[in-house]
Amino acid sequence: MKKNIAIIMGGYSSEYAISLKTGNVVYTHLNKTLYNPYKVHIFREKWVCVTTDNKEFPIDKNDFSLIIDGTKITFDCVFNAIHGTPGEDGYMQGYLELLGIPHTSCGMYQAALTFNKRDLLSTLKPYGIKCATSYYLNTGDTVDETAIVDTVGLPCFVKANKAGSSFGVSKVHEISMLQNAIDVAFKEDDEIIIESFLDGVEVSVGVINYRGTVTVLPVTEIVSENDFFDYEAKYLGQSQEITPARISPELTEKVSKVAKSIYKILKMEGFSRSEFIFKDDEPYLLEVNTVPGMTEESILPQQAIEAGISLEDLFGNAVALALAKK
Repeated sequence: MKKNIAIIMGGYSSEYAISLKTGNVVYTHLNKTLYNPYKVHIFREKWVCVTTDNKEFPIDKNDFSLIIDGTKITFDCVFNAIHGTPGEDGYMQGYLELLGIPHTSCGMYQAALTFNKRDLLSTLKPYGIKCATSYYLNTGDTVDETAIVDTVGLPCFVKANKAGSSFGVSKVHEISMLQNAIDVAFKEDDEIIIESFLDGVEVSVGVINYRGTVTVLPVTEIVSENDFFDYEAKYLGQSQEITPARISPELTEKVSKVAKSIYKILKMEGFSRSEFIFKDDEPYLLEVNTVPGMTEESILPQQAIEAGISLEDLFGNAVALALAKK
């Protein structure tokens, strides 16, 4: 009997449009001889299943079910395609785990930890994971521009602490630009992180559980046409994403080992994509994404294809592993 799979997409953050793209790609490529996929849009104002003829059926949040033509539909598994809150920060994971519904992403704690850049880096530092020098601000804190520059130097990056897809990120070249960058970041989050600039090759490393084995995918080199890998570079074609990366076998092995180590230290499941910049031939961690983009042009699918894993296999593997835990 075919399993009912809810592909949740959308979300409450600025990333909802990318999430809808990811969800539709998963829907297209999921093997329909094995699964009955359903598109489920999760928004603040509504949770609905959207059919192929664009009819909407409300989700009953009591048990994550719906009724179509008098028939109640429940789900054997949820494919999580929500970037940002509530799919990447632990809320959906906790909700689904309370209901006993398997899902394709990591656990609630891992999602919450990795979504918070400050907490993630603080957790990994004792394990020897290198990261940039940083300075933290919360809403309402006094902004001491001199202290910030003394700590992290110029240029520096100002980032929303709990946001993805480069929303709320600015590169600051002069102290006069700092306050505006802080204001931009606070529009996305009530916590921000200001980091020293690392001048080096930027790479992205996908790590997945593939058929029961933690597997590092081919490394991707990021070459942005803009000042850094911002939203336009990521999603509007203003960058080159080169897989495999044009780095030495030694550096490839080094960054792959670190990415795999992070996956295991955090007891991750599902997908992860870690971003690094090389400084003096050492990989410095920027962040870890646990619900990375899955559109055809996204980095992790490119890496999977380079590794000989089709999108159907990539998505089907995630569902099969989630169902096996039930």
